[in-house]
Order: sequence, then structure tokens, then C-alpha cells
Amino acid sequence: MKAVVLHEKGDPENLKYEDVSDPEPLGGQVVVRLKAAALNHRDVWIRKGMYAGLKFPIILGSDGAGEIVTLGDDVPKELLGNSVVINPGMDWGNDPRVQHKYFHILGLPEDGTYAQFVKVPFDYCHPKPNGLSWEEAAAIPLAGLTAYRAVVTRARVKAGDKVLVTGIGGGVSAFALQIAQKLGAQVFVTSGSDEKIERAKELGADGGANYKTQDWAQAVVGMTGGEGPDVVIDSVGGETLAKCIEFIKPGGRIALYGATTGLPKTVDLRRIFWKQLDICGSTMGTQEEFAAMLKLYEDGSIKPVVDKVFPLCDAAASHERMEEAGQFGKIVLNCE
Repeated sequence: MKAVVLHEKGDPENLKYEDVSDPEPLGGQVVVRLKAAALNHRDVWIRKGMYAGLKFPIILGSDGAGEIVTLGDDVPKELLGNSVVINPGMDWGNDPRVQHKYFHILGLPEDGTYAQFVKVPFDYCHPKPNGLSWEEAAAIPLAGLTAYRAVVTRARVKAGDKVLVTGIGGGVSAFALQIAQKLGAQVFVTSGSDEKIERAKELGADGGANYKTQDWAQAVVGMTGGEGPDVVIDSVGGETLAKCIEFIKPGGRIALYGATTGLPKTVDLRRIFWKQLDICGSTMGTQEEFAAMLKLYEDGSIKPVVDKVFPLCDAAASHERMEEAGQFGKIVLNCE
């Protein structure tokens, strides 16, 4: 089969499109003929050598959707030919509150989805939602699951909540916007790009603030009726998180799934306890959460946001697109 193989860390040009052996399923595994795969920042960090447990050669890619074409031993025969979306978060464990120490993500240490075929445990293959294209389905897994757990499980967003999603434009933040809206919340966003704010409004955001051109915190408070948001879904960290703690509504909830700007210099702990705030971390999710997340896309009322589709052989160009940080939604590879 054809695959994109990383033989050593470095620039996007280190991603080589080449022939490799077809995967052979072990017991409990299936081989999926991939129709599409999607990028995550994780792939860029691995390529640059900024990730624990590096090994070479490796086929990157966590997200993928396709058809089951080969069954290993002990796999139900009726799965053959099924259209599926792969849950890349393997071995979460039996405790829904926290991931197991053996938890890992497809694409390192196991070969991932930048390929025509991939082998995975059969129970991590979930039915593809009806009405989604292959590219849309492939865009969902890692980012959609991360957003679902942060919004639903950890932040407990409900109808009527006013929710702030920081750093709109990336895959997870776009999913967080959609999922919170699906639950009946009002959603507001921040970005350093007016264009991305307008794109978010087209998706249904109730308002947005540009942190480069205005007092974004004051703007958010104004948009939420002067009280601040009930919930913040944050991937930015740094001084953005510190500011959110200042203006969030008393009794509010903050769910963190990233820290792209690093750690805050200071956090006023008094605001946390005086305002009775709940601050929680969130990463990936369980098999049950993955299935529940997919159901939100089953009726077609919301669809994953796809920024751009590249052929598999142009994986290097797709990485360049991600590093430009200009995308809105998910970058996808066509694997056919």
C-alpha cells in the first residue's frame, strides 16, 4: 500500500510518500481501507520531535474513516464491509473519570492513518454517521472527542448557558462551538482574526471578540449581559486563562484542554474560592463518550468543519497549512 512515512524528525519534507507492506490484522483487529484521514497538531509535534516515546519509521495520523475490508480472528463476521469512523484513543480503561496508564493514541506508537490501510481493534471502529462525507467523518475523531468531553462531561454545559470558547479556528474549538450550541447554549468566541470570528458567527456563534484589536474581556462581559459567561472552554491558557477567571460569572465552570500560550504568570486564587468556581482539566475521552459524540452528528443538523482537503501524497503541504495557523476547522487527507 501507499503511506506517508516519517523516518526522522524535521521539516514537512521529511514526510515521505512511499510503498509499505499492507497491515495484517491480529486477533480482535480489523483492517480499514481508509477513505480519508485528518491532521492534528499532535502530528506536527511528533514530526518535530516534540513528543515522548518517539520511534522511527512511523506512519502518523490519528483520525480516519473508511471501510472494514479484512477481519482478524475473533471478530464478528458481520463487520466486513461496514463504513466506520475510528476512535484513536486506545485503552482508556474502566474508570470514566480518568485515563488508564496504558492509554495511547493511534499514530504513535502504532502506525496511524496517513495511509491507504490501517489495522485497529474492531471495537474502536464506530458506525459512520449517515449524511457525512468521508472527509467530514474523518475530521471528527480526536478533536470531536476532546471537545465533547470538555463541553459535556467536564463543563456540564446545558441549555441556556452562556459559553465562551477561546481561540476559535482550530479543530477542537470549532467542535466545542457546535456541541455547546447543539445542547442549547449561547456561544461566544475569541480570536485574533476578524475573519475567523465571522466564520464562527456563520456557524451560529452569538458573538466574538478580537483579542488583538479590542479589550476582549470587556467585550465578552458586554456580550453576556454584563455578568460574564457561565462556562469557559479554554485551550489557550496563559494570561487568557487568568483573565477568564476574573470575569467568569460566580459559580462558573472552566474546562481546560490545552495551553497554547503557556502558563499564566499569576492567578488570583481568591477569585476562585470567592466566586465558587469549578476549574477542571480534560483530555480525549472514553469509548462511551465517543459513541455519544458521534450521535450528535447523526441527524445532519451539524457537520464537522473541513478547512481544506489534500491528496495523501501531499501530506507535507497539509502540514505546512497547519503550521501557517490560518485554517478554520480540520485539515483532511484524501486517502483514495
